[in-house]
Amino acid sequence: MESKAKMKGSAVDEVLETLGDFTIKENWDKFFTLHTDSFEWYAEWPHLQDPLLSLLSTLAHPLPLPLLIPACGNSQLSEHLYDAGHTSIINVDFSKVVISDMLRRNVRDRPLMRWRVMDITAMQFKDESFIAVIDKGGLDALMEPKVGPKLGNQYLSEVKRVLKPGGKFVCLTLAESHVLNLLFSKFRLGWKMSVDAIPLKSSSKPSLQTFMVVVEKELSTLVHQITSLLLNSSLDCNSKQVSGLNEALRKENQIREKYSGDSEILYSVEDMQEELLKLSQGRRLQLTLGGEGKSTFSYRAVILDAEEQADPFTYHCGVFIVPKARAREWLFYSEEGQWMVVKSSKAARLIMVFLDASHSDTSMENIQKDLSPLVAPLAPAENDDGAQIPSVFFMMASEGLKERYIIHKVTSPLTGSIIVEDVIHENVDSEVSCIFPTRELVFRRLIFERAANLVQSEALLKDEQLSTKLVSETGRRKNASPKSRKSASQRHSVGASRQLTVDHGYVASSYHTGIISGFTLISSFMENMASSGKMASKSKIEIVELDPVIVDIAKEYFSFVEDKRLKVHVADGIEFVQEIESSAVAQIHGKCIDPTHHTESPSNESSTVCHDGEEVPKVDIIIVDVDSSDQSSGLTCPAPDFLDDSFLETVKDKLSDNGLFVVNLVSRSRAIKDMALSKMKKVFSHVYCLQLDDDVNDVHFALKSESCIEDNSFHEASVRLEKLLEFKHAEIGQNIMNATSKIRRLK
Repeated sequence: MESKAKMKGSAVDEVLETLGDFTIKENWDKFFTLHTDSFEWYAEWPHLQDPLLSLLSTLAHPLPLPLLIPACGNSQLSEHLYDAGHTSIINVDFSKVVISDMLRRNVRDRPLMRWRVMDITAMQFKDESFIAVIDKGGLDALMEPKVGPKLGNQYLSEVKRVLKPGGKFVCLTLAESHVLNLLFSKFRLGWKMSVDAIPLKSSSKPSLQTFMVVVEKELSTLVHQITSLLLNSSLDCNSKQVSGLNEALRKENQIREKYSGDSEILYSVEDMQEELLKLSQGRRLQLTLGGEGKSTFSYRAVILDAEEQADPFTYHCGVFIVPKARAREWLFYSEEGQWMVVKSSKAARLIMVFLDASHSDTSMENIQKDLSPLVAPLAPAENDDGAQIPSVFFMMASEGLKERYIIHKVTSPLTGSIIVEDVIHENVDSEVSCIFPTRELVFRRLIFERAANLVQSEALLKDEQLSTKLVSETGRRKNASPKSRKSASQRHSVGASRQLTVDHGYVASSYHTGIISGFTLISSFMENMASSGKMASKSKIEIVELDPVIVDIAKEYFSFVEDKRLKVHVADGIEFVQEIESSAVAQIHGKCIDPTHHTESPSNESSTVCHDGEEVPKVDIIIVDVDSSDQSSGLTCPAPDFLDDSFLETVKDKLSDNGLFVVNLVSRSRAIKDMALSKMKKVFSHVYCLQLDDDVNDVHFALKSESCIEDNSFHEASVRLEKLLEFKHAEIGQNIMNATSKIRRLK
C-alpha cells in the first residue's frame, strides 16, 4: 500500500518488513506463522462497535443476518460481532495458516461461526448469499500500486455478486486515491454510497484516519450522489488525508450529477459488468462497445431487458443491427420504438447495435465477426432454471425482397438522396396474382434515403417482356458481389426504363386503397354530381409538390403525364392551400388520386384537391400525404406543420360544404396518432379513422358538413361508391369495398 511509508516508525514496522507485497499468499502465511495473536489494522472494536451495530440494525432481513468477513486475517472483528448477537458469520482468507488458527480459537466458544480458506477475488459462494459484506483493510491490501487495480476490481465484482438486493458492503479503508477511484467507479450505477469517518475515542490519535464507506445494492441503474457524514472535528489528525478525500468526493459527485442528468449517457461495458449478468425487467441502458485494442470498430449499443410476459421468450439474447440509414428512424431512435422492437423480437434481452459512417465500407459478415466477442459477455449468465444460455444470435429487419435493382439515384437540395428502384417481392398479395397469374411481377419504388425503410411510392410495371428479361438477368447475377451486382443492375435498368411503364390500373399501396375507400363518406354528394353529368367531365386534380426533382422523377420513371384535368404545381403546400381562391383548387404534399379514373401519381410531397370547376365555389377534397424530414420525431407522415391548428382551420375554410379532408398518418406511436386525431377533432365536427393492417399507416378523414353518415348507413354508402367507381380489375374494387367496412367514426 502507498500508506506503508506513512506507517513507518509505528508499531507495525516489523509487520511491513515481514509482509512485503500484501497480495502474495506466502507472505501472509509467513506473517501469521510468526504472529499468532490478533492483529488489528486501522480502528479497533471500541471505535467500530457503535457505527457497525447501528448499520446492521437497519438491514431488512430476518435474523440472524448472513454476514461475510473477507480477508479476515486474525482480526477479532468477527468475534466481537458474534458476541453482539450476529452468529451467522462466514470468515474467509486465502491463508490456510490463519484460518486454521482462527478455527481452533473459536470452535468451542463460537460454534456457529464458519471459517473458509478462499481467494476473495474468486469466491465459491452462490449469488446473493449475504446481506452484508464487512471488509476491514482487505481492499486496501489488494490495491498494491505496482499490481494495479486488477485484483481489487475482481474482488469488488465478487462482492457485488454475493450481496443480496438491499444488502450493504462496508469497506473500512484509509481512503487512498487509487482505492477511492476504484470504489467510486465500481459502485456508481445502482448503488447508494455514503462515506463517514470512524470516531476516535482515544486522545492518542494514530497518524492515519480510518474511514467507513458503505454501499447499498439496488436493482436499478440510477446514479446517486455520495452522502458524506464527515465531521471536521474527527479529521484534524491528518489534513492531507482529509483534503484528498474531500477533493475525491467533490469530483465523483460532479461525475454522478452528469450521469443523473443525462438519460442518454453512454456507459462502458466495464461500468456494467455485474449489473448485466442477470436480466432486470424493463431496464434500458446505452453502452459503447469495442474500440482501440478490443475490436476493429467501436459501436453504440442499447441494451433492453424485456418486461415480463405471459408466454415464454423464444430467445434469451439477441443482437439487432441498425444500419446508419435507419438509425434516426423513430422505431430505433426513440425509447418507445425500441421497446416495440424488443416485443416483436421475442427476446428476453435485446442488444440494439447502431452502425455509423465508420462501418460503411464493411460487409455485414465482417461486422458480425467483429461484434461477436463484444456482445457475448453481455448475454445473461443463466436461465431461471440454471441452464446455460445459447450463443447470441443476430437479427436484422427483413424487407421481403427477392431482387432489387437501383435504376436511378439523385441528390436533391430539398429531399437529399433519392432512389428509384425496381424490385421483385418474395410474396405478392393473392389478388395481384389473380390479376397477373402468368408472370413474376416487377414493382417500381421511390425511396428517400433519410427514411430507407419507408416506401414513398410503389407502382406495378406492366411490360411483360421486359419484366421477364429483368428476372432472367437477376438469375444470372446471383453469385456476383453486391457492389458488382448494383452497378450491373443500374446499367441494365437505365436502358430498359424507357420501355417499362407504370400500370395505373393497379393501386399498389394499401393506404391509397384506404384513401379511396374514404370517399364513402361523401358518396351521396358524389352521386349527385355524377347524376348531373359534372363529375366525369369537369372534375380536376391539382397536385402540389415542394421538390421539382420529384416532379421530374414522376414524369421520367412513373409515367406521370399532365393534362387539362391533372396539373402539378411546384410550391409549398401550406402556402398553396392558404392562397386558394373561391375559383381555384387546393393542395397538399403527397400522392394524388383521381377518384374518377383512379390515376396514381408517385410524387411524394404533394397535395391533392378535387373540385368541380367554377360552379363549385370551394374545394371538395383535400388529401394530405406529406413526408416528414425529421424521422426521430415519431411522426413519419405528415410533416408536423400540416397538423397545426392554424392549417387545419385553413383547410376547413377552403373546403366546400360537403368537403372531405384526408390525412395519411404514419407513426408507430399510439400516443402520436392519438395526438393527431385530437387536433383534427378540435377543428372538425366529424372525424373518422381507417387503421390499416400493418399498424403503421392510419388514414384519417374529416367532414366539413355538420351532418354525417351514421354507423348503420355505411353499407348503403359503400354500395353507392361501388356503383360510382369503375375498376379495371374487380379484385382492386373489392379491396376498396372491404376497406370501407373498417372505417370508424371517432366520437
